[in-house]
Amino acid sequence: MNVYDFSAKTIEGNEQPLADYAGKVLLIVNTASACGLTPHYKGLQELHEAYADRGLVVLGFPCNQFAGQEPGTEADIKQFCELNYNVTFPLFAKIDVKGEQAHPLYRYLTENVPEPYRTGDIEWNFVKFLVNREGDVVKQFSARTEPSDLKSDIEELLG
Repeated sequence: MNVYDFSAKTIEGNEQPLADYAGKVLLIVNTASACGLTPHYKGLQELHEAYADRGLVVLGFPCNQFAGQEPGTEADIKQFCELNYNVTFPLFAKIDVKGEQAHPLYRYLTENVPEPYRTGDIEWNFVKFLVNREGDVVKQFSARTEPSDLKSDIEELLG
């Protein structure tokens, strides 16, 4: 089993098999529009633009579990991301990333990060998971890790 065995609803409401991203390096991030870390969208978009042609795909999963910092509808979230951060990477429908209602993808991600790269539970918005081209989780980065700090790890996976 790997990340490609899961699917999730896009922000437009369509079911998206993650197998469609097979062979790509994925950066999977739980996001929020009203968080002190919301400017991470800018860095995530910059990574997307810098490395998409080499095989990186950033996947954003809005989540309202942390202090209610993603209260809007999917349409609100999409508009906010496009207007404020020119986001063009794939965004998905709001999900839970921890607890009993956590999306199966997020249960898999948190349970399959190899040591010593596991940071533990999803502590806040903008926790980042790096997935190799084979669909295996290789690293977890804390919410406060700036997207630009992931460049060397992304470049290593892109080859």
